[in-house]
Amino acid sequence: MVYYNNKHYPMTNDTNQITDKAVLAAKYFIWKSKTNPKPTGLDKLKLQKLLYYAQAWNLVINKSPLFENNIEAWIHGPAIPEVYQIFKTFDFSSPLIKFADDDFKNFSTNEKNIMDNIWEVYGKYDGPYLEALTHAELPWQEARSGIDSSTTSQNIISTKRMQQYYGERLERVTK
Repeated sequence: MVYYNNKHYPMTNDTNQITDKAVLAAKYFIWKSKTNPKPTGLDKLKLQKLLYYAQAWNLVINKSPLFENNIEAWIHGPAIPEVYQIFKTFDFSSPLIKFADDDFKNFSTNEKNIMDNIWEVYGKYDGPYLEALTHAELPWQEARSGIDSSTTSQNIISTKRMQQYYGERLERVTK
């Protein structure tokens, strides 16, 4: 069990105990990395960026957040503090998590489709590439506005801005 901000997060194989959907989404991507591995693997940096893109595209496609956690504009890109605290020492190369068929029942079919698509589109890239990609995009840049590149930040990346930015990107592609 991990404690963060006076909340406890079970780190057992029973994902049904997890109520924090960002943590559950992180476990979903760990499961994807085991069932559909990519040559670039999965690490804590890449995991954070996958969660960011899953949130962004779920906002655009499903018109709702995938999870309620804030995403902060950290030095190395978007990050969810709760997920970072839980997985900062996690062994991504050989995760000891077992999964069952109904582990991810808290997600709708549409939400799972978003995460599956995120894994297919962004999962082929490594963490540093995804970091550079998020640094080139406006939601992270705007949340970091006026902050030196080597200065830490807890500024929140606006979900409204994410939805607008990625929605506009989708419109440009589908025209």
